[in-house]
Amino acid sequence: MTPELTDASTPIDRVRAIALLLPEAEERDEGGLPVFVVDDVPFAQLTDDETVCVRTADAEEQADALESDPDAYEPADELGPEPWIGMTLGGHPDWTLIEDRIAHSWELAAPERLLEAGGR
Repeated sequence: MTPELTDASTPIDRVRAIALLLPEAEERDEGGLPVFVVDDVPFAQLTDDETVCVRTADAEEQADALESDPDAYEPADELGPEPWIGMTLGGHPDWTLIEDRIAHSWELAAPERLLEAGGR
C-alpha cells in the first residue's frame, strides 16, 4: 500500500485516496457523502461514515462475498440495478481487501478504452 493511503487521517480520506488513484476516477458529492465515478459510472460510494459500497460482477459474486465474511460485508442492493456490497470501515477493517474491492469495482465500471489501455 502506498504512503498516501496509510497516512490518510480518516476512513473516508483513506477510501478517497484509494479511489482517486484509479485512472480517470472523479469524486462527486451525493447528499454530503462522496461517490466515486469513472466515465460517469459510479464504482464506490460512501453511505455513511463507516460503510463504503462497491459493485460486484453479478449476484453470485455478491452472495459469495456476503457468505465468505458476513462481518466484513453487507448487502447494498438499494444503490442500483447492479449488485453492490457494503464494507465496514469501523473497527479494524482489512484495508488490503477494501483497496482490492474498490479497484475491482472500478474495473466493472470503467469503459473498455481504459481497460484496453492497461487499466489500473
